[in-house]
Amino acid sequence: MTAQAASAGKREWTGLAVLALTAMLISFDLFALLLALPHLSADLGADGIEQLWIMDIYGFLVGGFLITMGGLGDRIGRRRLLLVGAAGFGAASVLAAYSTSPEMLIAARALLGLAGATLAPSTLALISNMFHDARQRGLAIGIWGGFFTVGAILGPIAGGFMLTHFWWGSVFLLAVPVMVALLAFGPTLLPEYRNPDAGRLDLISAVMSLAAILPLIYGVKELAKVGVEPLPVVALAVGVLFAVLFLRRQRRLADPLLDLTLFRILEFRIGLLSLLSYSLFTGAVMLLMAQWYQSVADLTPVQAGLALVPGMAASSLSSTVAPILARRFRPAMIIGVGLLVTTGALVWFTTVGPGTSPVVPMIAFALWAAGGAPLTALGMGLVIGATPPEKAGSASAMPQVSNEIGAALGFAVLGTVATAVYRSQMADTVPAGLPASAVEAANDSVAGAAGLGGALLDPARAAFSTGLGVVAWIAAVVMAGTAIMIMVKLRAVPPLGAGGTEPADSQDETPVTDQAREAA
Repeated sequence: MTAQAASAGKREWTGLAVLALTAMLISFDLFALLLALPHLSADLGADGIEQLWIMDIYGFLVGGFLITMGGLGDRIGRRRLLLVGAAGFGAASVLAAYSTSPEMLIAARALLGLAGATLAPSTLALISNMFHDARQRGLAIGIWGGFFTVGAILGPIAGGFMLTHFWWGSVFLLAVPVMVALLAFGPTLLPEYRNPDAGRLDLISAVMSLAAILPLIYGVKELAKVGVEPLPVVALAVGVLFAVLFLRRQRRLADPLLDLTLFRILEFRIGLLSLLSYSLFTGAVMLLMAQWYQSVADLTPVQAGLALVPGMAASSLSSTVAPILARRFRPAMIIGVGLLVTTGALVWFTTVGPGTSPVVPMIAFALWAAGGAPLTALGMGLVIGATPPEKAGSASAMPQVSNEIGAALGFAVLGTVATAVYRSQMADTVPAGLPASAVEAANDSVAGAAGLGGALLDPARAAFSTGLGVVAWIAAVVMAGTAIMIMVKLRAVPPLGAGGTEPADSQDETPVTDQAREAA
């Protein structure tokens, strides 16, 4: 017999609003900081290296501690961990706002990253506890995912307003009211949940996960910035070594920090792989597109940011609509069709050149974002829905880890491809007789060529557009393959809230349905 899952009421939906606002801050912080960086650098006297650490330390620590914090939430309680993280995030935001030196701001950003690592897995795991009905849970996760995009939209707008009227530290203080609201209403609106059978947190595993993820993220980011140098190569080797040691230890532990048996579940495995693929390939294209707006279309940074807003709005809307459609249609078809739309948009990007109107990539990006949003919304739902409730905390961390590593790897690999194409094109088109310093600057980047102007500008813009097109082709092929994989492998997953599944190809690949978990 299958029990009818209890429907969520006002308390749960109000609690979701608090969780969604908390999730919004994760992306809001990054985009607001991008605008504030020139102001705070001038005020604090931060050099180039210090500016990089101010930007990167947050993401390093978020990625490094996600698995540990997810497992910790399963053990001490997800609401408790979220509230502790909220208090830490609010305090670190105040510390960042009133920093008096680059070192103090870097330390504050590190504390923000540590606290931020508690937010995403705790909020997503709590949603799985609050919404037992598969249809409602799908919509809740879609709204939660959409608010990440809302943060990316509001970050530049609110950050720009604050920087116009106040000092640079004000952008950090925007997080404080949300954290105060979470601390005030969280204990009443959010249920507590922890795994009563979980053992003690294995500190060796926690250290190993940190020693694996931090060098991996650092290594791929540095490879993208400086090329093949000894330090990032060594960092990658260290990260891989500790990743292997971490996985071996998880197999031996009776109560591992990360339960590797979750990867035997088809939806969990395919969902994570698809999310990794999407973040790896499309993030790099978006970065190149933002550069194209400024270096080729000659838009200001603010105009380039505004050009991304229609796509982000389309993504947010699609994230909310996709779970509603998934009540009538199979998730695999919705995700697959969406990714094919993204594929078409990426193919459209291959036609972008120096004479293309900025409106063209704006429309293409809106289509691309709308097509990819069902993957992020429903993919998250598939990963969480396939996970036993007692493992939801550590499982909720995995999509975030895959996004962090995928984005960093995509920037490194595809950024290298775009740079290689650009330099190859420039080698064939740079006019003869120019000073060596001018040739070197033009070959280094399109921004360097734009600074020189003259005869170098047009070939540099054409070369950069060609590099963007090559990367877009690669991403389009991979997105099409991901769409086909999802539609084939997850074809047996029924619409949200529907009963039964068709037999899968093997026992190992039998989807775990919501009804099986909710059986009386």
